Amino acid sequence: MNKWKKAAFAAGIGAAAITTAHLINKLIFASATANMTTKIDDQKIFNWKFGSIAYSVCGEGSPILLIHDLNSYSSSYEWHKVIRSFSRTHTVYAIDLLGCGHSDKPNITYTTYMYTQLIHDFVVNVINRRTNVIASGDAAPLTIMSACNNPDIFNNIILVNPQSIRSAMANPDKKSNMRRILLNSPVIGTLLYNICVSRKNLKKIFSKSLYYNEGSLPSVLIDACHENAHLYGSSAKYLYTSTVCHYTTASIARAVSELNNCIYIISGAQDKDSRAAIEEYTSLNPAIETAEIKNANRLPQLEQPKNFIKTVNIFI
Repeated sequence: MNKWKKAAFAAGIGAAAITTAHLINKLIFASATANMTTKIDDQKIFNWKFGSIAYSVCGEGSPILLIHDLNSYSSSYEWHKVIRSFSRTHTVYAIDLLGCGHSDKPNITYTTYMYTQLIHDFVVNVINRRTNVIASGDAAPLTIMSACNNPDIFNNIILVNPQSIRSAMANPDKKSNMRRILLNSPVIGTLLYNICVSRKNLKKIFSKSLYYNEGSLPSVLIDACHENAHLYGSSAKYLYTSTVCHYTTASIARAVSELNNCIYIISGAQDKDSRAAIEEYTSLNPAIETAEIKNANRLPQLEQPKNFIKTVNIFI
């Protein structure tokens, strides 16, 4: 076989591999979103400058804005066990952040500054009055920065197992751009993304890091997160790329120390990283109050919703 035949053979093998990967990706996206587990019948849309933002609103009374963790598999579904109870005495807004859930997922670099703008614009244009806010995990720094820039739009700020201040300071390194290019590539990058957010890997993440009682981990939650990570096809990977490359981080130490809003931190007793994170926050702002929920890890609103509701009601 001469060199031209070898090159043609290699090209054919490469083309076949790319085609196979493309078909696998399409099958994964189609199967992951077939049941529409996270679909909300009364879903509303906020037309924002970078894309349509999906949200729900229910109840009457002083407003509460619920902001889910910042992951490509996260959405307002994270709050589905507590929304109804809160809506008995409050107007509850549950948002899908840009790049998450049923909101648009544009091909952009997602940054903290962009999300602080989104939170501000949503409160001003949709809620249209001062609001209490409950933010989970890696969405906590976004909320802190938004409150620092616009303190008059928030009342109480409740952070649920917030990302540590040290973790929130991580900056893109020399390899970040290479990872971004690889993950954003049309076929191979999409296949790598699908592997990272496969149902198997999501279950491992929840079992090891997010849920205290693995035996009580509902399969429908994994289904919902798997669906969230695949809505809108390959566009779902762009937020993932930005988070793993540290484009969504920010230095929030000064903001935490200067905020005059009432800030509360709710943590799961079994979250091994929560105590160190709480010490960071309270050392900068001693006025921050904290509460711990037993038999819960990073998602007490899902593992112990009744205790979570009681704790929030004490604070607000």
